[in-house]
Amino acid sequence: MMSPAQIPADAPAAPFPPNALPPWSSEDLPEAKPQGWRHWRALVGPGIVMMGMQIGGGEWLFGPEITARYGGGLMWIATIAIVLQVFYNVECGRYTLYCGEPIMTGFTRMRPGPRFWVGVLMFFSMGALIPALSTHAGAVIAALHLGRPPNGADAPLVTTYAYLCLALVVLPILVGGKIYRTLQMIMMVKVVVVLGFCLVVGICLASPQNWWLVASGFLKFGTLPITTSAGGETVKNIFHEYASSGQWPVVALSSIAVISAFAGYAGGGGLGNALYSNYVRDQGWGMGSKVGAIASAVGGRNVTLSHLGKAFPLTPENLRRWRQWWKYVLTDQIIIWAPGCFVGMALPALISMEFSRFSPLYGNTEQMKWAQAVISADGMRHAPQFSAVAANYFWVGLLGVGLLVLLPSQMSVVDCITRFWTDIYWSVSRHAREKLGVHQVKYVYNSILSIYVFWSFLGAWIFGRYGTPKLMVLIIANLNNLALGFTAVQLLWVNRTLLPKELQPRWYSQVGLALCAIFYLGLSVLVFYSTQWPVLREWFGKI
Repeated sequence: MMSPAQIPADAPAAPFPPNALPPWSSEDLPEAKPQGWRHWRALVGPGIVMMGMQIGGGEWLFGPEITARYGGGLMWIATIAIVLQVFYNVECGRYTLYCGEPIMTGFTRMRPGPRFWVGVLMFFSMGALIPALSTHAGAVIAALHLGRPPNGADAPLVTTYAYLCLALVVLPILVGGKIYRTLQMIMMVKVVVVLGFCLVVGICLASPQNWWLVASGFLKFGTLPITTSAGGETVKNIFHEYASSGQWPVVALSSIAVISAFAGYAGGGGLGNALYSNYVRDQGWGMGSKVGAIASAVGGRNVTLSHLGKAFPLTPENLRRWRQWWKYVLTDQIIIWAPGCFVGMALPALISMEFSRFSPLYGNTEQMKWAQAVISADGMRHAPQFSAVAANYFWVGLLGVGLLVLLPSQMSVVDCITRFWTDIYWSVSRHAREKLGVHQVKYVYNSILSIYVFWSFLGAWIFGRYGTPKLMVLIIANLNNLALGFTAVQLLWVNRTLLPKELQPRWYSQVGLALCAIFYLGLSVLVFYSTQWPVLREWFGKI
């Protein structure tokens, strides 16, 4: 059986509608190396890169804030987010294993055509236009410079350092061969150093009680901030409250934007999850090895990228090889990525619960707008159990780890948006398919990169003047929720339409994608209802 987008490699060229992508050519699926320690380099790749990308906003910024305000009771939101994102990531990998194309190209293959979906994807990419993580990194460097957490008066200094951080994160992706290999190396170092540091601090300095609160919080489903009779907030389990009183408690929606952002950044979030398919291709898994990868600006002369994908015929031998490649994706997501995300959420939250209460900024919502990334370090600096020398070492050390968290994550965002639109242009544009050779994709990538970096500098200036670092990540996270929920539906449509029936997702994978869409779109509706609907209702009432 052949999929709707596939034709034999030796078939004559057929006319296709002006607004549709040409079909895939056909080629046999390559053999996968056996799984095992001897071939660990072939197995470990996309999950580590994705994990390194995603130990960033949620883990280092919103995880500590949520645990500082509500204890470990809301960590279950991260559990749901990570599990649902596993379904999403796996299905992105399924598409690329079959045809070698990234899923973003797959989205543009659907009706009503590429032009429509390019517009939709451009809207969902708006969150990536805000350089939030580099601005938070600028706040960290400003804290090192000032010897204290920055505040609103330090906005020019933070913005200046944000510019420096943006320049720094671009340099590594300009050199080497495959850009993916550079990211893989940087993210592996980040994962080992950050999680290693946090684990040592947690084992040596965190109390058993806080270990238990964080660990058990991942399973406290239904624990939410609720409104008390006095108009305040308290954290309770809504199911227990209903069982004891027979009435559902009123959930406090005042912090829904922060909670929603926590869910949006837990694991991955937004179109960043779709990047998994690009990394599957660049790792050379499945038919990705037949397509190629994006080369860096300096070097990578022998790295090429086909404009369109190549799918395999469903012979018994190819199906046997498919099952081997499919194990790669499942192992990468279930054994590496998902556990890494849980650990990456738990350890920074643990440090925050143990030390952030000692910071003079604790509970100061205005100051947190600028010092969100340094609250745990400031808490360690003021912790009564440390001498002045030890406290200073912990202050500097944790700020340094914060930079290692934020800068590579911003680098991945820069690569993400540039890679998405390079792949879309490379496949969707008839001019690119007809005029540009397979070795010239790096020129497209670097042109888009230049435009994006220029805009990022402008975005850093705008938010430095009129906004705050915290506002930046709130906007991004809630845009990401909308993007992830919508594209989960699109992903299900693509894999049920373009893939042969034998390779389509099983019922439980389809249910997982549907729940992913419901969860993230539901959060978007709640945020809109609690933050924007009152404003619109008041506005309509005046006209």
